Amino acid sequence: MTESSPYVPPKIWKWESENGGQFAKINRPIAGHTHEKELPVGKHPMQLHSLGTPNGVKVTIMLEELLALGFEGAEYNAFIINIGEGDQFSSGFVDINPNSKIPALLDRSTEPPTRVFESGAILLYLAEKFGALMPKDPAHRAECLSWLFWQMGSAPYLGGGFGHFYAYAPFKIEYAIDRFAMEVKRQLDVLDRHLADNQYMCGDEYTIADIAIWPWYGLLVAGKAYSAGEFLDTKSYKNVTRWMEQIAKRDAVKRGRIVNKASGEPHEQLRERHDASDFDTKTQDKIADE
Repeated sequence: MTESSPYVPPKIWKWESENGGQFAKINRPIAGHTHEKELPVGKHPMQLHSLGTPNGVKVTIMLEELLALGFEGAEYNAFIINIGEGDQFSSGFVDINPNSKIPALLDRSTEPPTRVFESGAILLYLAEKFGALMPKDPAHRAECLSWLFWQMGSAPYLGGGFGHFYAYAPFKIEYAIDRFAMEVKRQLDVLDRHLADNQYMCGDEYTIADIAIWPWYGLLVAGKAYSAGEFLDTKSYKNVTRWMEQIAKRDAVKRGRIVNKASGEPHEQLRERHDASDFDTKTQDKIADE
């Protein structure tokens, strides 16, 4: 099928496993596990099973920020889930996330251990558990939660919509790219107007709302997503750019954004994190030099 070919939906849709371009094999129309495999267990209270995608980066930044604040209970093991190889469909992973999507967190400091899946839920769980990175004032808390859930509802248009059709689809479809480019630019304008009057997403306080939004929209305006910076004219969103750069300077963000990363520059890939010293000794450039 090509862009110009007319498509008439069949009466009953059937799954064609090879249809869908890059990453097609990581999706399927049924849930449940495909193979038996237990998840590894590390020594720390928090067991994260993830990949360095924007949704995964939210959680590793959050954990690194909590550690920087002195919360020892936020120490974590970050095990990589190779979604290209189907690790997310193992029995062990499905046990902690029946939706088979990264990230998934197992908090072993509780009895029994607490599973948390969906990145927004993990951020909220950790903020409440440690009493940090969430406003205490009820009105400010409501603002923070509004922006947190704005991200959860908006990013699928950026990733699964624009990103897929612009960068990953097997052929370019003008209608689809135009539709989602328009929506992404509208979202960037929402952020730009808001950040014109606010240092962070919730005023002067850095919160889980910033942590949720930055890996998606911050990296987009930085030109590090879908090679689409010029196409979307992301440099024109001056306030989002200022906010992106401000957050990018945080040490916890510098650490968190490379955890479970399996692509890009070798020095920016810490595929698994089991100790704070791993940032100095276990990135891919260090391993290659051994």
